[in-house]
Amino acid sequence: MAENTKIVFFETEEWHKQYLVERSPHTWDLQIYRENLRPGTASLAQEAEVVSVFIYSEVNAETLEKLPNLKFMATRSTGFDHIDLKACKKRGIPVANVPRYGENTVAEHAFGLILSLSRKIYHAYFRTSKLDFSLQGLRGFDLKGKTMGVVGAGAIGLHVIRIAKGFGMDVLAYDAKEQPLIAEVLGFRYTSLPELLANSDVISLHVPLLPETYHMINDETIHLIKPGAILINTARGGIVDTGAIVTALNEGILAGAGLDVLEGEESIKEEAQLLGQDIPVDKLRAIVQSYTLLHRENVIITPHIGFYSVEAEQRILDTTINNIEGFLRGKPQNLVSEPQAK
Repeated sequence: MAENTKIVFFETEEWHKQYLVERSPHTWDLQIYRENLRPGTASLAQEAEVVSVFIYSEVNAETLEKLPNLKFMATRSTGFDHIDLKACKKRGIPVANVPRYGENTVAEHAFGLILSLSRKIYHAYFRTSKLDFSLQGLRGFDLKGKTMGVVGAGAIGLHVIRIAKGFGMDVLAYDAKEQPLIAEVLGFRYTSLPELLANSDVISLHVPLLPETYHMINDETIHLIKPGAILINTARGGIVDTGAIVTALNEGILAGAGLDVLEGEESIKEEAQLLGQDIPVDKLRAIVQSYTLLHRENVIITPHIGFYSVEAEQRILDTTINNIEGFLRGKPQNLVSEPQAK
């Protein structure tokens, strides 16, 4: 591809701009915007040949129609459920992601949520901030000797397992692609999802959002969970039926939940967007249920910041730059969707 390729980045922070300008080839005609990419903002990239987005953009058929010159899409995330891969393939637009950037980052955040619940750090902080130093209701439990259930033993899940073993926990894992040698080395055991749910004191989710993982934790599977367990989700909100969490907390199946992601969170990121669009009833229900979880003492919600460390974001940007450079050199990498064969 010729020099001065028009490349547009959406969903950026202020420091991203300086980082990208300093590290991108000078041959790039680079434009960087804070806005999400959606049909209403696609005009900003009307002439772009390459576009990079993050998870809150809407790369659907309507958006793609407004990008007539687009030849390559680079998402700065591991997940790509915000991109219509079929529409991209039909248009002949390859899509690349960032497959590995935050194994330790997301895993560390998951354990931050776990410890906040197991040792009631969140409640203790707010109590002492009011000069109340009483201990009533603050007794926690040790992780040592407990069973950790990791759903999705990929790069992030394996790092969670390493940390869990460091705490002296037994570990069960469920994954569609088992790696027996790694299980032997790290000292964990693969099992079925029902067995994992029934025997784990802490359950941590690390699977991508796919049709087969949508609502993996639902009204049926939630009742398989060992009573008193805690559930951690730092993956994608749609993996868990929010109503099932509410039910499990009400019935005492779950002792607590740590959620870095919420079902329907793409609709509640900005209130203006929420008020300005038609939201399906099921998504609206999930949003309302998510709000009810905010007021529970045994639920900790963080705003999708599991990936959000300085080092992880730098790795994301570096990989994205490399993905774009690879495409421009005719050697694309980290593709999750290739053009439809002609």
